[in-house]
Amino acid sequence: MSSRERILGRVRRALAEVRDEDAPVERAYLREHGARSVAETVDLLAENLADYRAVVHRCTTDELAATLGRLVGERGSTTVVVPTGLPPEWLTATGAEQVADSAESTPHELDRVGSVVTGCAVAIAETGTIVLDGGPDQGRRRITLIPDHHICVVRVPEQVVSSVPQALERLDPARPLTWISGPSATSDIELDRVEGVHGPRTLEVVLVGGGRPGAEVNAGDS
Repeated sequence: MSSRERILGRVRRALAEVRDEDAPVERAYLREHGARSVAETVDLLAENLADYRAVVHRCTTDELAATLGRLVGERGSTTVVVPTGLPPEWLTATGAEQVADSAESTPHELDRVGSVVTGCAVAIAETGTIVLDGGPDQGRRRITLIPDHHICVVRVPEQVVSSVPQALERLDPARPLTWISGPSATSDIELDRVEGVHGPRTLEVVLVGGGRPGAEVNAGDS
């Protein structure tokens, strides 16, 4: 028997064992590591975001506009990109010129923008990951890749999950998903870290609506 015949024989036997191509795939894998309260899950998210060198802020819904205005002001940004579906009340305390997310914006124009403010689709506590899906409050993928400063608002607790499997249950795989774990960074063969190569050099995450209002976490606190 030749090698070709042996391989084809294995394929035939494997196909013969398939009883129902439409049978549901068993997904009995671990969905989260241990039971956590909502507060513990949010705390874990903040801790892991900080480990990835994101700066984490917490505020109430009433404090959100002032918090965003302060962050844009501290950055010294005179312009801020705004997705079309971002709630307008979020930026009422921001003095910077608001630049609408537009298909006509060129990479050069976006590179000159000081900051971008977006919402998110979901935030994963165990990995410290923010996921964008191009929703109305998040805009086109490129507005979060070209400007050097990204402020992302996460609504707590409804947008926070413990694990990746839980996040996947909420996400539509047909949408343009962007998974963000900290500011853009890469390292060369000598492990010299360079930030801002293929995304924002600075990522600030605002956890709004839960947790400890007014608290701030950065990489040095974790």
